Amino acid sequence: MHRLREERTIGELFGLLTQDLTLLVRQEAQLAKSEIQGKVSRATRNLVSLAAGGIVALLGGIALTAAIVLLLVEPIGLPPWLAAFIVAAVFGGGGYLMLQGGLRDLESMDPTPRRTVESIKEDIQMAKERRP
Repeated sequence: MHRLREERTIGELFGLLTQDLTLLVRQEAQLAKSEIQGKVSRATRNLVSLAAGGIVALLGGIALTAAIVLLLVEPIGLPPWLAAFIVAAVFGGGGYLMLQGGLRDLESMDPTPRRTVESIKEDIQMAKERRP
């Protein structure tokens, strides 16, 4: 009574199942880690862009404010306070638009690791289909 090579005991099958599940969990964890790292990297780039936009708006406003105010005061004859107010409103509006662009990009980013979630759902469905 020799067992055929293909026949396996319940213990052997359980051992194989445990190995497969361990491998599957490791692969899913690696996928989740990779996907989350990509999203964190993208969020970091967006935050840097947001900060750079704010700094550029500030520096541009400072550098051009004096020149434009003087231009509005001298040839046009506006009172200095009104010239400064107009220039501040223009630079403030430009900075606001830059900041809104960065915030919009951040808000549209989905932090959920979608590929990992879908892969886990597929794994669960496959396990259910294989159950006797």
